[in-house]
Amino acid sequence: MSAIELDRTDLRILAELQRDGRLSNQELADRVSLSPSPCLRRVRRLEEQGFIKKYVALIDAGKVGLGLLAYVNIRLNKHSGSSHAPMSDFARDVQLWPEVVECYAMSGDMDYLLRIQVADLAHFSRFAMDTLMRHPAVVDMRSFFALQQIKETTELRL
Repeated sequence: MSAIELDRTDLRILAELQRDGRLSNQELADRVSLSPSPCLRRVRRLEEQGFIKKYVALIDAGKVGLGLLAYVNIRLNKHSGSSHAPMSDFARDVQLWPEVVECYAMSGDMDYLLRIQVADLAHFSRFAMDTLMRHPAVVDMRSFFALQQIKETTELRL
C-alpha cells in the first residue's frame, strides 16, 4: 500500500497517533469518528503495512544526564587499507555506539551526518577522539553543537 492509497480516515488515525501514541483504541476511535472494531482493524493494517513503525516514549535527554547535543559530519577514506568496504564497515560500526542516536549517509562533500547525544563536552571529546577519529575509515570530522532548541517534533505533516 502506498501513501496515495491511504484514505482520509487512515491519515486522521496516523495524525492522532503521532500526537499521542498512548491513546486507547476507544479514544482513538472517538477522535476519528469510527466505532472501536473498525478503528482497531485499520490500526493493525497500518502497523502490518509498515506505516506505523513502532511506538516509543520520548525521553528528555537533559533530565537523564545527556545534555549535550552535537551534529558531526564524517568523511571517509573510500579506499581504506584494512577493508575494501570502508563505508559498509563504518555503517556497521556506528550501530554499536550508543552516543550516536541518528546516522545518515549524505550527499555532498561529507559522507555521514551523525546526531550525538552525550552528557557533556568531556564525554563528547572522549567519544570523538577515542572512537570516531580512531576508526580506520574516518579521514575528516566536523562537529557542530546545539546551543538552543528552537523546534522539535516527531510529527510528519500528512
